[in-house]
Amino acid sequence: MYQDKSMRATVEHAKLIKIVIVGVGSVGSATAYTLILSGIVNDLVLIDVNREKAEGESMDLNHAAPSWASARAGNYSDCKDADIVIITCGVSQTNGQTRMDLAAKNTDIMRDVVSNVAQNAPDTILLIATNPVDVLTYVSYEASGFPLHRVIGSGTVLDTARFKHILGNHFKVPSNTVEACVIGEHGDSSVAAWSLTNIKGMKLREYCEKSNQKFDEEAFQKVFEQTRDAAYDIIKRKGCTSYGIAAGLLRIVRAILANEDHVLPVSTVGAHFGIDHVALSVPTKLNRGGAYPAGALTINEREMELARKSAEKIKSVLDKVFIK
Repeated sequence: MYQDKSMRATVEHAKLIKIVIVGVGSVGSATAYTLILSGIVNDLVLIDVNREKAEGESMDLNHAAPSWASARAGNYSDCKDADIVIITCGVSQTNGQTRMDLAAKNTDIMRDVVSNVAQNAPDTILLIATNPVDVLTYVSYEASGFPLHRVIGSGTVLDTARFKHILGNHFKVPSNTVEACVIGEHGDSSVAAWSLTNIKGMKLREYCEKSNQKFDEEAFQKVFEQTRDAAYDIIKRKGCTSYGIAAGLLRIVRAILANEDHVLPVSTVGAHFGIDHVALSVPTKLNRGGAYPAGALTINEREMELARKSAEKIKSVLDKVFIK
């Protein structure tokens, strides 16, 4: 069984780590399994409107858990003293739907869930995974009353992982040799930050030259389209996505608990690309306090314009579901 040995000392010799997951559907249950196997959590609490489902998942998880970890079904009062509360509940995207199609229904759900969490865990960090995640990150910020740094959306962490995987396949190199980032919306208006992309430490054009490969912008566009449309392709075949986002949520949780200012493209509330009162993804520092700006983003003018349009799209949806 795989366990994150780098975190084992943390959970065995420091403060016990408590994480709550609200919603144990496909994403919530995959996330619970990923967290329990990683070894970074001691007390994993599962909350769901279907109490029996949460109980069954926790029983099953305990048969896979390392000796220092356990899972249990709970309710909102069990959010007390949680280090992180991950919210995955809501109406799921189905074949043919965009993430933004879910905004109205999931906004109502999120307001109720977040208010209950905030009442019982006023000092926790909220980690939102429900779609449309950027809209619901903003909704969660408003509903919780938490400071900006303690409300985090999973954002484009998954998009970035997909981008690196697909780009690595294109160049026939391992994805861990690819440095790349997707910013903006976790959705159809996401932006590939090509100007930040490098392979084996080299900018894309330089790598192509040194490896005797064509700098093929048409092929690169197809790589991005595969990245952008990956969820549609997966949902069409299996009905949902779960493993990729679960792994992404683990990366975020690990970065927070490690307290090392690790930078990931998560969704946070603020003024982005000239648009106020919006949540979207840019590279962001993560530590035990939550999410903080990582500094100025050096992308080209075309990417900046696309990112602004992405922010405007998210803002337009927020204007429909919010009073503001």
